[in-house]
Amino acid sequence: MDLQQILETTLPGLGYELVDFELTAQGTLRVFIDNENGITVEDCATVSNHLSRLFMVEDVDYKNLEISSPGLDRPLKKAADFVRFAGSQIKLKTRLPVEGQKNFIGKLDGFDETTQIITMSFDGKTVAIELPNVDKARIRPEFKF
Repeated sequence: MDLQQILETTLPGLGYELVDFELTAQGTLRVFIDNENGITVEDCATVSNHLSRLFMVEDVDYKNLEISSPGLDRPLKKAADFVRFAGSQIKLKTRLPVEGQKNFIGKLDGFDETTQIITMSFDGKTVAIELPNVDKARIRPEFKF
């Protein structure tokens, strides 16, 4: 079983969503988790303890394990992310230009699961972007005073 499959099958059983993970050249395995209530230090400790034991059994090679929340600028990677965060401000970069540009900052209006099209509005315009054309997308935190 590969690392992504291990994480995707284990974390939901613990009540968490796998947002992303990375294994650095130095051997640090970073796992970013989330749930609807946010992530606490206790959540990170729980997941770390569980994964440490699981990785020993599954013989996953790493030196350090870091468990973290995805942060305020949470990446959007899966179709479910675009559904969940509809109405949020996002920053999105495409692989190929859409209407002459590759970088977009605006409101995520919605996501059509059938067509796999993201709809965004910015500067009075609306743009439709196909999910496979998304290179990177993140929540753009809004601070209200």
